[in-house]
Amino acid sequence: QVQLVESGGGLVQAGGSLRLSCAVSGRTSSTYIRGWFRQAPGKEREFVAAVNWSGGSTYYDDSVKGRFTISRDNAKNTVSLQMNRLKAEDTAVYYCAARGYGSTDSVYYNNYDYWGQGTQGTVPS
Repeated sequence: QVQLVESGGGLVQAGGSLRLSCAVSGRTSSTYIRGWFRQAPGKEREFVAAVNWSGGSTYYDDSVKGRFTISRDNAKNTVSLQMNRLKAEDTAVYYCAARGYGSTDSVYYNNYDYWGQGTQGTVPS
């Protein structure tokens, strides 16, 4: 089994930054792809970004491209999401997710096997 625990959410003004982290434990070899999703109130969970095992391949939703950066540290068993130039529409619960071997552009949440409990990120309008 794999356990994912997010941290780093909070409230930040528009234009500011937040850094989310996710600690991965258990069978980490099953987390070839690690990603972030988010879910705003009344909306479906949506893909944000993903990174492969080596970190050499990343993929972003168009809405965050150029503002967010995903990275992973396999030695520390973490995956992080640096969020810059935040907007009110970025307000959501952010979820860390992981899956086995695959492609970083697999954006559907049902392609992911493991999920964290979520952390809230709020950008007041």
